[in-house]
Amino acid sequence: MQARAEDLRRDGRRIAVVPTMGALHEGHLSLIRAARAKADVVILTIFVNPTQFGPTEDLSRYPRDEAGDLLKARGAGIDLAFCPPVEAMYRPGSQTFIEVRELQQPLCGARRPGHFAGVATVVAKLFHITRPHLAVFGEKDYQQLAIIRRMVRDLDFAIEIVGVPIVREPDGLALSSRNAYLSADQRQAALSLSAGLAAAARAFAGGERRAAQLVAAARAPIEAAAAARSDLRIDYAELRDASELTELEVAVGPAVLALAVYVGTTRLIDNRVLGG
Repeated sequence: MQARAEDLRRDGRRIAVVPTMGALHEGHLSLIRAARAKADVVILTIFVNPTQFGPTEDLSRYPRDEAGDLLKARGAGIDLAFCPPVEAMYRPGSQTFIEVRELQQPLCGARRPGHFAGVATVVAKLFHITRPHLAVFGEKDYQQLAIIRRMVRDLDFAIEIVGVPIVREPDGLALSSRNAYLSADQRQAALSLSAGLAAAARAFAGGERRAAQLVAAARAPIEAAAAARSDLRIDYAELRDASELTELEVAVGPAVLALAVYVGTTRLIDNRVLGG
C-alpha cells in the first residue's frame, strides 16, 4: 500500500483517505463522496482496531462485512481499499502509542481509558501507510475529529483534515454501525438523543447561553424516554468549548453539546454544535 501510494504521489495524483472500521452505512458513503470531490485518488481503509476497544467492550461482536463494504464503497467512488490484518498493523512487541493529552481526557475519554490513544496511533499509522494529502472523517465522532486535527497540527503531518456533517435517518437518528444492535423499540427510544439536541438548539436560538440550562434541555427528552423503560441511561450530557473541549458555564463562543447514552447494552453518541 505504501509503495503504491508513493507511486501515485510521484505521478502528481492528489490522494484522499477515508479511515473506517467497516460496517459501512450512508454516513461512511458521504465521507467517500466528500473525498471523491477533493482528490484524484480515494483510498478506503477498513480495520477494526483492537487497541481502541476496552476489555469489556464489543470488539468480538463489532459488525464485519468486508465484501458488502467493498461493494458499497466501489459504488460511492473509491479507487483503492486497504484492509490489513491485525498482525500487519501491530507487529509482535509493538509498544509505541500517541496521546493527545488534554483533548483525550473529557467526554468519551473519561469513560473509555486508552481509547483515544488507540485511535490516534492507528490513524497515524494509516496516514504513514496510505500517504494521503487529505483525510476525511465524520463529525459524529466529534472528540475523535478534534483529537486527529490536533495530532496532525502538533506532529506536523502535511495532511488536510476534512470533517463531514452527521448523516441522519429521516426521523433524526444519527447513523452508526452500532445501530444494528438495537431492537425496534430500542431504536425508537434512541430518537430521544436527536430530540434532546434539537431542544437545546432551540433554546440556544432563543437566546439561552447558560450551560446548565442548555444541558437540561437536551436531557429532558432522554430522561422522559428513560422513565418509561429500564434499559436507557445517560452516560454523559455536556457542553464543551468546540475547539478545546473545556467545560463551559456559559456558551460565549462556538460550543459542542455532546451526548453518550446507553440503550440496552449499546452505547450511542451524538452531538450538536451551537453557535458555530
